[in-house]
Amino acid sequence: MPLVVNTLPIPPTLLLLNGPNLNLLGTREPSHYGVERLDSIVATLQQQATTAGYRLHHLQSNSETALIERIHQAREEQIAGIIINPAAFSHTSIALRDALSGVSIPFIEIHLSNIHAREPFRHHSYCSDIAAGVIVGLGGYGYQLALSAMIHRLETVPAAT
Repeated sequence: MPLVVNTLPIPPTLLLLNGPNLNLLGTREPSHYGVERLDSIVATLQQQATTAGYRLHHLQSNSETALIERIHQAREEQIAGIIINPAAFSHTSIALRDALSGVSIPFIEIHLSNIHAREPFRHHSYCSDIAAGVIVGLGGYGYQLALSAMIHRLETVPAAT
């Protein structure tokens, strides 16, 4: 029997990262973050990515270390783009910023709430100025916009050499 080799191209892979406390999405401060659960958002994005011809990997972690290590691993895996909701780490973590900067993978930062309309300490993000784009204040729908924007960027902007 002849060996059958799969010659189909491997679809590009995107990485979705969610930071601290987003595991509580849907029940934690719904006035700021809405009632949609993270698993529902991820399922919607998985379907959207597949329809567009991409794979989507996801990690939610309350650990800064785990997120940084996953970003480092993304470079080895040749991840095409990252969508990240760093949550509170956006206001505190230079290490997360350095990891994102160091892997040279385009990323879009997202926040469910409008961080600029909240407490002053939330107005600054260490990641925003190096992000390909930033989406804030649109709730769970913002993730869909981030995924669409990342795919558009990957398909229209020449890769850096």
